[in-house]
Amino acid sequence: GPSNSEGAGKVSLLKKVPALKDGDFTLAECTAILLYLSRKYNTPDHWYPSDIQKRAQVDEYLSWHHANIRANAPKTMWIKVLIPLFTGQPLPSEKLQEVMEGLSTSLKQFEERFLQDKAFIIGSEISLADLVAIVELMQPVGVGCDIFEDRPRLMEWRRRVEDAVGKELFFQAHEMILNIKELSNIQIDPQLKEHLAPVLMKMLK
Repeated sequence: GPSNSEGAGKVSLLKKVPALKDGDFTLAECTAILLYLSRKYNTPDHWYPSDIQKRAQVDEYLSWHHANIRANAPKTMWIKVLIPLFTGQPLPSEKLQEVMEGLSTSLKQFEERFLQDKAFIIGSEISLADLVAIVELMQPVGVGCDIFEDRPRLMEWRRRVEDAVGKELFFQAHEMILNIKELSNIQIDPQLKEHLAPVLMKMLK
């Protein structure tokens, strides 16, 4: 149901998604959820390495990610699709340009600081750092902002992530994001619009 409902509050005190309910145990925040699942199910070591320095590199990226890639990439979707859908008004093109400039700076740092000449963020194998990064970076693609097009190093990294995950699973996981523009054709409940419009606008401040 809606993330602001009473039921959702029993899963996440913040009433936000994602949230996990595992028996009587509940957990919020995507990074914490991924780390919990990797530990509980003893996933292959490369996802969150037992080597203390490699694990620290994953942690380093996850810490940097929130204030950089995540601070910019999802806003492209809000600006081009979600805010116009819930407010009925398009945002000025200058707002998208501002977000794209911030994202471009973050992508430059991502390539130079984290990716460098490696296959994946922490070396020759995929990790949770790559998963968290790619999910965010596919959001601009879904709204027509192909951030990979003029960045060959970033494009090759994306292809390696696709291959490591499996192309079918990769595109299944991103199906909703890649078809996000179709939302512009649906009818939104007026009460939901009234609730979400100010929330979305606040996110861009």
